[in-house]
Amino acid sequence: MAQVSLNNIRKIYPNGYEAVVPTSFDIADGEFVVLVGPSGCGKSTLLRMVAGLEDISEGALSIGDRNVNHVDPADRDIAMVFQNYALYPHMSVRKNIGYGLKNRKIPASEIEDKVQTAAKMLNLTEYLDRKPSQLSGGQRQRVAMGRAVVRDPALFLFDEPLSNLDAKLRHQMRIEIKALQRRLGVTSIYVTHDQVEAMTMADRIIVLNGGRIEQIGTPAEIYHQPASTFVASFMGAPPMNLIEREKRDGRVMVGDTVVATTDSSGPVIMGIRPEDIEIGPNCAIPFTVDIVEELGAHRLVHGQLDGQDLSVYVGKDVDVSTGPTRVSITPDAVVLFDAETGLAL
Repeated sequence: MAQVSLNNIRKIYPNGYEAVVPTSFDIADGEFVVLVGPSGCGKSTLLRMVAGLEDISEGALSIGDRNVNHVDPADRDIAMVFQNYALYPHMSVRKNIGYGLKNRKIPASEIEDKVQTAAKMLNLTEYLDRKPSQLSGGQRQRVAMGRAVVRDPALFLFDEPLSNLDAKLRHQMRIEIKALQRRLGVTSIYVTHDQVEAMTMADRIIVLNGGRIEQIGTPAEIYHQPASTFVASFMGAPPMNLIEREKRDGRVMVGDTVVATTDSSGPVIMGIRPEDIEIGPNCAIPFTVDIVEELGAHRLVHGQLDGQDLSVYVGKDVDVSTGPTRVSITPDAVVLFDAETGLAL
């Protein structure tokens, strides 16, 4: 296991495109950190620089107590799990898992012991003599993880490993990967564009946008205390409601209801999660319901508040239908953002 430290890491391609602006953060020994953001935000580029698959334009990268800027990927003591599994189709599961060890001239008996241990851990024992083509997508991903596990690395790197799986398998594999990381205690960096993966798996989340870090924090901090409107809208399913508001003597109003106070000048954006809104005829603020989505245990209500879109998350037993009704907002759950910069106040 190892601590990872990025100090003003930057990536500029020969054509002048800056994929990652100077970026710094530390990952503690044994920590599971998720890099999340939309396509093109720089998360995979950052991971590839840590792996040694991309050159670092500026800055310093340390794994453990050594600078690895110019260390070959094979000598960084890392193991990487890819989106496309990267298995050898002509090899059995046993040979795929043990291939990296064979290249390192480890004795065959030791390789077999490590392969058997990894296979048992990942429920692959009965598939060791099969070829990848005879496995499901989830089983192939387990083989890819088994190949990483047997190397006993200081650092695991995951590059969108679940994006090729269906929703049910993704949910199952999220649990398995997190449980495996907990069991092994290996420092891990996980890249995804899926905010649900980030929220459910991470010890800490790093939200990236346009090659720069928007926020670093625990899942709870990212969700409840977003640092910007980008984080507020990107993290959460459904996302946080963002509604432009004018102030009256420092008071942020929705209808005749004071939902927050602020000393800032200029207009603000009020952020409120859909589950922090109550709906019903006895509430204080007029609201018009346009659509009700049935989600089984819950309902997601979409409508208009002062001419702006608002979503409300309610239980399945809440009586709601299209047309005029009313809502109430929990003041303690309101987050205010500067309307010009988008940053939290």
